[in-house]
Amino acid sequence: MALRNIVTDEDPILRKTCRPVGEVTPRIQMILDDMVETMRDANGVGLAAPQVGIMRRMFVAEPEPERVYYFVDPEMISLEGEQEGTEGCLSVPGYVGTVTRPEKIVIKGKDRYGKEKEFTFEGFDAVVMCHEFDHLEGILYTDKATEMFTAEEAEAAEEDAK
Repeated sequence: MALRNIVTDEDPILRKTCRPVGEVTPRIQMILDDMVETMRDANGVGLAAPQVGIMRRMFVAEPEPERVYYFVDPEMISLEGEQEGTEGCLSVPGYVGTVTRPEKIVIKGKDRYGKEKEFTFEGFDAVVMCHEFDHLEGILYTDKATEMFTAEEAEAAEEDAK
């Protein structure tokens, strides 16, 4: 496995729609494994292929330690409800924003072995999956944020709330 460079928001690759992967090959599996390693190294909870310069429809997510999901050619099946929360992004370092996302989603796609899987996610897990899915469409959370803050401003606000 290898760490990959994470592209940041000024890179136009993040604004493009990704192409389907198709077959999950050993090379795709290697890229997915590299993405998990890169995500963990950067202390993230998700990482989409365009964030490492690969214009393919795939992402990895780890909403809790050791609970990793691999999505290749994912499709959103349903979106329900609404929740508002604070999001950040490895491609937008130093900032967080307030974003409204669905409370519950159903998403399907291939796993790292090419097997079709379907999952229902709620709460934080749904946020993570929607955030990463948006990357495949060329959408950043900053496009949906109603407010943006520096990480320091958000941290200070959290301290004041205590």
